Amino acid sequence: MNELKIISINISPKKGTAKKPVHQALFTSKGILEDAHAGTVNRQVSMLAIESIHKFEKVLGRPIVPGEFAENITTEGMEIYKTKPLDKFVGCNIEFEVTQIGKKCHGDSCAIFNEVGSCIMPREGIFVRVLKEGKLAESNTMLYHPKVFNCCVITLSDRASVNEYEDESGKLINEMLQQYFISNQRRYKIQTNLISDDSQQLEKIIQTQISNKTDIIITTGGTGIGKRDITIETLKPLLQKEMPGIMEFIRMKYGAEKPNALLSRSVAGVSNESLIYAIPGSPKAVKEYMTEILKSLEHTIYMLHGLDIHI
Repeated sequence: MNELKIISINISPKKGTAKKPVHQALFTSKGILEDAHAGTVNRQVSMLAIESIHKFEKVLGRPIVPGEFAENITTEGMEIYKTKPLDKFVGCNIEFEVTQIGKKCHGDSCAIFNEVGSCIMPREGIFVRVLKEGKLAESNTMLYHPKVFNCCVITLSDRASVNEYEDESGKLINEMLQQYFISNQRRYKIQTNLISDDSQQLEKIIQTQISNKTDIIITTGGTGIGKRDITIETLKPLLQKEMPGIMEFIRMKYGAEKPNALLSRSVAGVSNESLIYAIPGSPKAVKEYMTEILKSLEHTIYMLHGLDIHI
């Protein structure tokens, strides 16, 4: 776990002006008290590592003082631009959550840009929001906590649950999630469940996962129209908001060639901080559905957490 040292805290009363170092500052739910960039948007507090500043000093040919890039916090200890949204910095009774990496360069309104035609902040600066209010002072330290995505995969099958055949669908979802998180350099944990087509058992598992703030819950099986297909009836009352578009798209995309795909009643939605997807039970359908779901998963997660990420 990386330790981050606070080199300098910098504020300015007006936007567009250089930030000046202060020994300590109060961080509220809107950002730094008395800083012009405080507010309710994601970019409450800006951070830049001294490691990035030193690299740019060689380009600029002169020393750079803290706050010259208009960063609120100058840090030391790690290359913070390699963090990702939803990662956290915790310490000194205060907590930040990363909301954005980099930003659009202001060009002519940036003094550094006017001096050398380039700037490090748009590439290696980050923004955070304050999750836990408190005071922070120069020389304080914080610990870096990368986001760990907790996932739950639930296979519903009367036959697979009594070992009449192997649960290939749940295994495939697990593998595709692992590949997704590894390729995106994200940490993850995946819990798997294999149960019969039992409404009460399914509801209990999902309610527990929602209470535990599990990030992603995926069920496979029970989305058809048979008497034992109970997944949709069990799951839909637990959703606070539905996301019908993605499932409608998948049904139409694959149903255009194979009309049987249109019979699936798959659904997607949100409950508290959990994304929930109910997809069909065949391995072929799982691959089709997961391929499309994973394309928009990162953006969906950010939306759920109130992050409107744009550079």
